[in-house]
Amino acid sequence: MGRNKYIETPEKLLEFWQLYKQEVKNNPRYKYILSQKTGEMVAEPLERPLTQVGFEAYCYRKFGVTIRHYFDNPDNRYDDYSVICTHIVNERKDDQIDGGMVGQYNSSITQRLNGLTEKTESVVTTSISVLNLDPLDDSKDNLLT
Repeated sequence: MGRNKYIETPEKLLEFWQLYKQEVKNNPRYKYILSQKTGEMVAEPLERPLTQVGFEAYCYRKFGVTIRHYFDNPDNRYDDYSVICTHIVNERKDDQIDGGMVGQYNSSITQRLNGLTEKTESVVTTSISVLNLDPLDDSKDNLLT
């Protein structure tokens, strides 16, 4: 007999994602900067990016459920969730990549998180010439001078 899933339907997982997005986008982080006009420290709001670990932490904190297995799909037990999981992954990546491209998020971190780093390959070839000298043959001493 199969076990019940903590998140009963793919639509419920999508609902959790929508709630996570609202919480992240409605609760910015703040960076404190010195105001050139007043000389006081002023809070500058910074939009937070959507992240997989953030979504997982949110689901556990708010609903008491772990969601990693819905995305990993061990033994194909969560096939019916794959379309929603793909949508969530794509939307998360889109938020991070767009934010990195416009300078809203750190672009190098965004690239690494999404596997977008440029890969280069270098090939180095060397050759070594060996001069065989007979230490007992005096005639080859002249080659070194």
